[in-house]
Amino acid sequence: MGRVAGVTRAETRERLLSAAADEFARRGYDGTRVADIARAAGVSNGALYAHFGSKAELLVAALRAHGRRLLADLFDADPERPVVELLLAIGRWLPKRRDARAHLVVEALVAARRDEEVARPMRDYVGERADWLAGLMRVAQAGEEMDPALSPDALAHFCLVLGMGSALIPPDLHAVGDEEWAALLARIVGALAPPGSAAVPHGRNTMKVRIDPKRCQGHGRCYDLAPGLFGEDDEGYGTVLGDGSVPQGGEHEARLAVANCPERAIDVLGEE
Repeated sequence: MGRVAGVTRAETRERLLSAAADEFARRGYDGTRVADIARAAGVSNGALYAHFGSKAELLVAALRAHGRRLLADLFDADPERPVVELLLAIGRWLPKRRDARAHLVVEALVAARRDEEVARPMRDYVGERADWLAGLMRVAQAGEEMDPALSPDALAHFCLVLGMGSALIPPDLHAVGDEEWAALLARIVGALAPPGSAAVPHGRNTMKVRIDPKRCQGHGRCYDLAPGLFGEDDEGYGTVLGDGSVPQGGEHEARLAVANCPERAIDVLGEE
């Protein structure tokens, strides 16, 4: 078995990455042989080594390719999405059940602890993710979505710990309710806001919100971003909880929901 007729070099590489992702996810790094991956991709061992120098290199390449797809899908869905909402969307996905390939990072992290050949490319991979996240934090700070006094590198590290750590605790080991998790994420994002963005005038709260039902299209961003202020009706459209009064400390979440409603269906009342 050698090169597959009619298949380009790029296509062969992609077949190898796809096969590697499946085999590593199914068998684990130590339990997967190069021959298993080559067979699953329909090529010879020699063809595999023409693209990748080692099993370790192939593991991290498969992880890098899969990670890029997840991020690309999120960006492609809404390229104009604010950074804070993007982070919330990623955060809401963390406790969800994932397909087997999503646990590649676990295999790579464990293998890196034992094998320096894996550790070297993994350091590069994690560094790339950290740099990307730190750049995202700087964009958020420049747009006054996050406190500029916070270290972008520290924020990026925090995101990495959450993201990679969540792969270690899937919902079949420990589950958390969607609303509870969303409320916690919103509180964390609120704490990262610039100083004074959630200040209460004259020591009292005069802020209220309302939803115009004629404009609401049911995107659900309001109750994802501020679950303590908004809910949904039986048809999935947004509703205001209670009389719409925003509790002290909830102003940032309310403004975040207002700013991210595509139809501008949320109005702020009584804020002086």
